[in-house]
Amino acid sequence: MTATLKEFLEACNTLLTLRLIVTSSAAVLEVRGTIQKLFYAELPKGKYANMHADLFEFHLNMDAIKRVKFETGEAKRGNFTTYAIRFLDEKEETALSAFLQWGKPGEYESGQVEAWEALREKYGEIWEPAPLDAV
Repeated sequence: MTATLKEFLEACNTLLTLRLIVTSSAAVLEVRGTIQKLFYAELPKGKYANMHADLFEFHLNMDAIKRVKFETGEAKRGNFTTYAIRFLDEKEETALSAFLQWGKPGEYESGQVEAWEALREKYGEIWEPAPLDAV
């Protein structure tokens, strides 16, 4: 599939509520929200996708993301399937994880799993974004 990360991020609005997770060597930050109303900026460090929400801001250096990977897993608490999208850097390390967010364990929003599956079908299990043109 030939598409840019910008196009992919725009399509992620169909996923509804997500748990966005960023992990460093000393901390983990998790926020709940939807990917919507993205705006873009080109800075010396790269091309960024940005979003301002009520409780958080999101800034992703799209140039640093080399692969996108769809994963299912087993919940750490409870007996249900989790659905994640991993944004991988040049070292194949996860720069950002986006999990479908459930209400009660295993209860996803209507159409959420189907939207995740549709994106995986369209982009593939592991996908390499096309180079970004000027944003």
